[in-house]
Amino acid sequence: MTMMHAVERTGFALRRRGFTLIEVLAALVIVALGMLGVIEAVTQTARNGTYLRDKTLAHWIAMNLITERRLQSSPPEVTKSSDEVEFAGQRWRWTMVVTQTQVDSLRRMDVSVRRAEAPEDSSLTTVTGFYGTAIGAAGGGVVDWVGTQGGGPPDDEDDGDGAVPPEDSSPVDPQPNPDPPEEAE
Repeated sequence: MTMMHAVERTGFALRRRGFTLIEVLAALVIVALGMLGVIEAVTQTARNGTYLRDKTLAHWIAMNLITERRLQSSPPEVTKSSDEVEFAGQRWRWTMVVTQTQVDSLRRMDVSVRRAEAPEDSSLTTVTGFYGTAIGAAGGGVVDWVGTQGGGPPDDEDDGDGAVPPEDSSPVDPQPNPDPPEEAE
């Protein structure tokens, strides 16, 4: 008896093993869902990259405006101004609000920047800067608070005139005092 006769006698026909149509369709659905997730992740990453690039460019525009105002010889007017600028091949709209601070010689500048086609109430960044002479010299120093609204910073020897007492010019001893003074009970 040959093998063919044995297979026919048992009732089994020779057939090739493979996937059924339902198995193939199920695999395609699983692969398609996985690809949708991958495409969504790539799209989100591209969107985030675009947003971060735009936010960085807007921040540079705001910092440039504040720097330009700081370099002017006269303080900026206390007002609200806005304009459009082309930067990095795109149109941008900036708005600057200059306000007077409590220190007469110090002005605050708030700059908001958005894309030119973005809604009026939106902004990618807002940067705050100051223009004035009430900032102490580099490396420290005494700020003259006399003539400011609301007086000056609190000090231990307040004599009512709002002035900061002169600093003690004696050198600072880097060694701690070995015998601290006793506290009164």
